[in-house]
Formats: sequence, C-alpha cells, structure tokens
Amino acid sequence: MEMTSRGEIDEGDSSKGSMWVLDQRLDQSMDEEAGRLRNMYREKKFSTILLLRLAFQSLGVVYGDLGTSPLYVFYNTFPNGIKDSEDVVGALSLIIYSLTLVPLLKYVFIVCRANDNGQGGTFALYSLLCRHAKIKTIPNQHRTDEDLTTYSRSTFHEKSFAAKTKRWLERHASRKNALLILVLVGTCMVIGDGILTPAISVLSAAGGIKVDHPSVNNGVVVVVAVVILVGLFSMQHYGTDKVGWLFAPVVLLWFLLIGGIGIFNICKYDSSVLKAFSPVYIYRYLGRGGKDNWTSLGGIMLSITGTEALFADLAHFPVAAVQIAFTVVVFPCLLSAYCGQAAYLISNKDHVVNAFYHSIPDSIYWPVFIVATAAAIVASQATISATFSIIKQALALGCFPRVKVVHTSKKFLGQIYVPDINWILMLLCIAVTAGFKNQSQIGNAYGTAVVIVMLVTTMLMILIMILVWRCHWILVLLFTGLSLVVEFTYFSAMLFKVDQGGWVPLVIAAAFLIIMYIWHYGTVKRYEFEMHSKVSMAWILGLGPSLGLVRVPGIGLVYTELANGVPHIFSHFITNLPAIHSVVVFVCVKYLPVYTVPEEERFLVKRIGPKSFHMFRCVARYGYKDLHKKDDDFEKKLFDSLFLFVRLESMMEGCSDSDEYSFYGQQTQQSRDALLNNNGNTACSDIDLTISSVDSIVPVKSPTHAHNTIQSSGQGSNPTEADELEFLNSCRDAGVVHIMGNTVVRARRESRFYRKIAIDYVYAFLRKICRENSVIFNVPHESLLNVGQVFFV
Repeated sequence: MEMTSRGEIDEGDSSKGSMWVLDQRLDQSMDEEAGRLRNMYREKKFSTILLLRLAFQSLGVVYGDLGTSPLYVFYNTFPNGIKDSEDVVGALSLIIYSLTLVPLLKYVFIVCRANDNGQGGTFALYSLLCRHAKIKTIPNQHRTDEDLTTYSRSTFHEKSFAAKTKRWLERHASRKNALLILVLVGTCMVIGDGILTPAISVLSAAGGIKVDHPSVNNGVVVVVAVVILVGLFSMQHYGTDKVGWLFAPVVLLWFLLIGGIGIFNICKYDSSVLKAFSPVYIYRYLGRGGKDNWTSLGGIMLSITGTEALFADLAHFPVAAVQIAFTVVVFPCLLSAYCGQAAYLISNKDHVVNAFYHSIPDSIYWPVFIVATAAAIVASQATISATFSIIKQALALGCFPRVKVVHTSKKFLGQIYVPDINWILMLLCIAVTAGFKNQSQIGNAYGTAVVIVMLVTTMLMILIMILVWRCHWILVLLFTGLSLVVEFTYFSAMLFKVDQGGWVPLVIAAAFLIIMYIWHYGTVKRYEFEMHSKVSMAWILGLGPSLGLVRVPGIGLVYTELANGVPHIFSHFITNLPAIHSVVVFVCVKYLPVYTVPEEERFLVKRIGPKSFHMFRCVARYGYKDLHKKDDDFEKKLFDSLFLFVRLESMMEGCSDSDEYSFYGQQTQQSRDALLNNNGNTACSDIDLTISSVDSIVPVKSPTHAHNTIQSSGQGSNPTEADELEFLNSCRDAGVVHIMGNTVVRARRESRFYRKIAIDYVYAFLRKICRENSVIFNVPHESLLNVGQVFFV
C-alpha cells in the first residue's frame, strides 16, 4: 500500500468529486471550530474549578511551615518577658510588614515567577541561569541539547546589559566558582532548615502539654517531641502520596482555627492593637528599646520562616494556585492570629511563654492542641520533602555524592525518598531537640538559616531579572534595594545570637558545604582528565576494521563521561587485553540544566568511524528531576534507540550524498512506532533528523520531496540495513558486557597539604561509601567489567 502526502487528491478524482470533498472538508472544519469554541468555554469553567482545587491542595504542601510560626514567634521575640505594652504593638507592626514585604510581595508575586518550568528552589534558579549563560563548571553541554523541548531560554541583543552581564560571568572561572559556592551555601542552609523546622515545630506543639498541666517536667515535653520525630522520619519511606490527601484539610483547619481564635482575642481583649498597621510604631519600637529591641528582630523574623520552603515546594502547583491560597487564606489568617496573640499579651504580659496556647479558649483547647500537633508534623514533612528534592538536584549537577534515591509516587515526578539523608536528618534533629530543650535557642538557629537562604535567593534573583527576564535596571535596583534592606536588617540582628544557638546551622552548613564542594571538585577534575586524555579519532581509524584486535561475539557498552571523542578507558582496556566485542557502544550519561528530558528525546545516537567498525556512541540525557528507576529497562531503551538509528541511517542514504554521517531523531512516540514496524512504511520527509560528522553534531533539515512514499512490496528494506540489524541482534543474543571505569583520584606529591587531605582522604572516603554507577543503572554483576586507572591532580 502506498502512502500519500497529506492533503493530496488522487488524479482520478473528477471535478465534481473534488468539489464534494472540499464541501465536506469545509463543513467538517466549521463543525470543528464550533466544537473548539464550546470546549474552550467548558475548559475555562473547569480550569477555574481546577485552579481552586490546586490552591486548596497547595495549603498542605507549600504553607505548612509558614502556618506554624505563630506557635513560637512572640516567645522568641520576648524571651526575657514583656516590659511595655507598646513593645507588643511595635513587634506586631514589624510582623505585619515583614509578612507583607517578604512572603507576599517578594516570594509569592515575584520569586515564584522565576520557576524553572514549575520547579522552585535554589538549584532551579541556578539551572535557569546555566541555560542562559555558560556558567556550568562541568562543560559537558552540546548545542544539540538546546533543541530539547524543555530547554527553554531567551536570547538578547549583543550590546544589551544582559549580554554584558553574561560575558562578565563567563570571562573568568573564579566567577563561575563563586556563583556555584553561593548556590551551595543556600542549598546547605535549606538542609539546615530540614533539621531545624521539625525540631522547633514539633517541640513548640508538644509544649502545649505544659500549659494545661504546669506540673509536667520539661523533659517529658522533649521526650514526646522526640517520639513524634522518630515516628515522622520512620514513615518517610512510604512517601507523601499515600497520606498527602490529609495534609490540605489539616492545614486549612489549622489556618481557620488560628484566624478565628485571633479575631476572638481581638474582640475580647484589646482591639486597639490594630493600630499596628501604621508603620510609625516600627520606628518607635526600634528607637525606644536600643540593642534589646534590635536583637528581638531575630524572633520577629521567625514569622516569615517557611517562605523559602514555599519556593522550594512549588513543583506540583501552578503559580496562580499558590498566589490564590496565600492571598485568600494564609495571609489574612496569619494577620488575625498575630493580632489576636498581641491583644492577649497586652492584657497578660506574663504569658509570653507558650503565648499561643495560653490565648486559646478553654472549651476548644485540646482539639486545637491536636490540630497544632498535626500541623507541625505536616510542616516538618514539607521541609523534609524539600530537602530530599534539593539533594537530588545537587546530585544530578555533580555536587553531592551518589546516594540512593527512591521514587515514592507513580503520579508525581518530584516525590522521592533518600534513605541515607533521612536518617542523618533524624539523628541531627533529635540531637538539636534534646540538646537545646529550648525553643528560644532553636529559634535563633532557625532564623539564621532562613535569612541566609533569603539572601542567596535575592542574589540569584538579581541575575534572573537581568539575564532571563531582561528587566530595566531601575526595576532591578528597586527589587535589590528593598530586599537587601529588609534581609540585611534581620541578618544583623541574627549576628548577635550566633552564640545563643545561631551557630548550629552554620556548623551544619559548613559540614555539608565541605562535602559538596570537595565532591564537585573531584568530579570536575575527573572530567578534565577524561577530556585531556581521550583518544584521537585518527588512532581509531588507523587500527582498521578489526581495530587491530580479536573481535569476540557480543556487545560491549563502554560507560564514559565524554559526550564526544573516545575515552581513555577504551585505550587502557585494549592495551592490557587485546580483544574487544564485535559491537562497541560508548555510553555517556549526563545531566542537563533542565528539570526533565522527555523519553522520546532522551537518547542521542551516532556512528564512530566506518560501518565495518561497528562502533557507536549513545548519549543518554537526564534532567535534575529524572530518576533511574528499577522498573525502567535502561539497556532495552538504549538498544531500541540504536536499532532506530540504523533504520534512519539506511533510509537517509538515499537522501544525502554524505559518506560519514549519523542521525538523531526527535520524533514523537507515534513516529518511532511507525519506524519500528515491520512493514517499513515511513516517509523520509516527515522525520526531523540530525546529521553529524564524526566529532560534531550539526542539525540539518531532512531533504523534502525525497522518497515521499516507500512501498512495502517491491522495494522492501535496504539489504545493508537488514544485514546490520541482524548482526546487531545476533551480537546482543551472544551477550552484553557493561565496561565501567574505576578511576582513582590522587593528589600529587608536591600538592599542598589541604589538597592532599581533600583528595586523598575526604574525596576517597566519599567515593568509598557512595553508590556505584553499576547499582544506579541496575547492571547485573555477572555482566559488569570494571577497568581501573589512576590519575593525579
């Protein structure tokens, strides 16, 4: 059966028949247009309902941390008691404007728009910048990567301020490293949040026991908090998908309760606290109290903790849903809760410890206590999940040792569980809770971590506004000025509390920063070694069809970090063992600064040398959210792409006069299925191909009008193609061997002592305890071959 091009009318059609066909198509198009308009109206109604539903769901995932802040803010603001009622009003005024400027204006309406295809967090901002400027420290990107559908980026004029900023960043490696360190600092502080949020939230919630039973020892509260934390971290392997449906109702009930209690307390105790909406009281508060009131900013700053988690947990909700949830529910309820607590404290200054629980009416005390404990667990869960997500992103960008990552949901790409990190977080969280036994010191530590994350986000947002959004410099200055004034004010206050618990996140962040930077340094040096020691193509071509070796049956998959060139591991292998498989495939697995790579665009295949060599390269590309799951057959997908490549290559021989070329098809799944069908009916002009030379890949348009139809009878498949496919299948049946390099990195004798410690001890230890690549790719031990090599840095 012959395939005709779309819209083509057979020559045998009469004029009447042609007019009938045109009339039918016109009627059909009019019906389709009317149906499209009806569907648009239905979709608009449905999208509004869907948006409201997503806004409801976002409460449980995004706002749990921010919503539990009323549990501990006033106590951390006035740890030594309240001296003057005016101080309460001044503190309340600071809380009101902090919530307005930072979560509402900065994050919800500005920073959330800087997401990377819906992904939020420090590494998402960094990935977005890596696509707009060549600042990635591992230069393994290729221009064909920019053709990915998820590789969205904007262009700008060469003489624009954005172009000048881009060139300034790219000019020196030190600037790229400085930006990476800034990102790592922010990442480490988010990990610190994952430790401190459960500690302070659960401990504050459990503190409600003492309010109703004052005789209870503080140690009992700590034990209850530790038991809850152990249960929380022990349940992480189930994932949030199974219990996530509970999160939104719990948090919504929590917000409605604290908002209602706040309104009740305002009416009952002192409605004059509403004068705190005037910023005049901020000036009076800071001018009256001196250093004590200035340092109290560290406690007030806790009212906006959870804002950084808001951005990190953005992944599964549209920005509009997050904005609706905050403006309609979160913001008004928080304002009511803080105003109500302030009204209560003006009349009960001695109840500042556990002020929230003291302000609850007796009739609903225990129901509120239960909801508060549940809300604290939900808030902790959101922060722990954000920590897992950011560890996965750091791992994908070569900034964290390879750890086990478990995908806990089939519906949501971002819901993961990292066992090793989970137990480390649990131990550190219990140590902080049991060690301090005090909300005030944990609050000081928490505030330090949060303000540093906010400062890092501001720095990255400046570059986003210049390079990605191309904002006018006045807008950039306005955003920078307002953000830095607020955040540096809080940061200066936190400096006074470093010795009162603020040192904890600094120590935790320093430990993780050392681990991450040393691992990244070793990864970069390994890549540079591979680049400098790769084998030239001339050497391969000079070996001849047999490569000067014994070609044994089977397929050898040689894993390498190089996206082009022949790796040193190959020459090292054949020098020591003069035999190689009949088919050799160099496999490069690399991560790109995108959140995901679609399955149909994942593999890039090309041929190395003449056909008689039977050597190929396959580049598997992943985004920082993609996972190698055990139910994914990596090897099968690789061979499917290889066979598809051979079909495309044979088909294009009639479309091009080039002798050495290779192809990469970015087709839909339907076109792939069509190519893999046995009937061979494929139109050459309907496929987007990439033709490349031996060392470079240059996208070109496939020739049009060449072989518009391919008949299954008469012509059949190219005999060369059939022979090679049969040869590949027979080699695959003979056995597949995975050849991986086991590279040992050592410091040179003349290296400085700190480099020797970093490489010979820290990096070597991390390499020893981290997961092997063979485990990540699910390579069976019986078909694994490790090739060892040593290099010095």
